[in-house]
Amino acid sequence: MDKLTSFISPKEGGYIQHNTVVADDLSGLGAALGALAEQGMPMIYSANHKILGEGNFVLAISEGEFLKKHVAFYDLFRLENGMIVEHWDTVEAIPAKSDWKNNNGKFNF
Repeated sequence: MDKLTSFISPKEGGYIQHNTVVADDLSGLGAALGALAEQGMPMIYSANHKILGEGNFVLAISEGEFLKKHVAFYDLFRLENGMIVEHWDTVEAIPAKSDWKNNNGKFNF
């Protein structure tokens, strides 16, 4: 967290967040992550499965824990001048393997 300003501009208007429950700017991201941590439900990334980049966009496909559930994270970032200026994301629960309808899983590319 202490290195976020190396990747996201701390200036107002420097970071657009497309998640409707997280406010724009680094202050909005910090408030959302702080609230989760205070509730004992930090967002935890445990594995990066694929990082894809083209032009000024980067897609990170990861696995971890959110709201105490095993999840897949898909984060799309737009960069400008080496900094993250925009972010879209989706978080989807990963069911128990016994509930899978096939063997593909979330990360079997």
